[in-house]
Amino acid sequence: MSSNTEPNPEPPGLAEALNRLWRQFLPQMLERVTVLDCAIGPFAAGVLTEEQREEVNAAAHKLAGILGSFGLPDGTILAREAESIFAASSEPNAIAVARVARIVIDLRFLIQNRR
Repeated sequence: MSSNTEPNPEPPGLAEALNRLWRQFLPQMLERVTVLDCAIGPFAAGVLTEEQREEVNAAAHKLAGILGSFGLPDGTILAREAESIFAASSEPNAIAVARVARIVIDLRFLIQNRR
């Protein structure tokens, strides 16, 4: 009897099903990153409205959930950080603005380059 130390392979068709779902949700994910991106200017100027803040927090929250579901835990961490920054900073400083701008770049890269 031989011992198999390799992890169990994915069930047939699972990878393709996940890829199909990824392609289906890709436009929504990129749209949510754009919501974050478009909020940076008003956020930096300190004029982000409550409605914009709710929209950006919802977009970040949804990104955090879906990216983890598709095996992108780094994306989940980044989206949660963005959500936290937008929610906590009523008067943002330059560090918070620069961080959220970097998060947007990193999220877009992760999403567009998922393998």
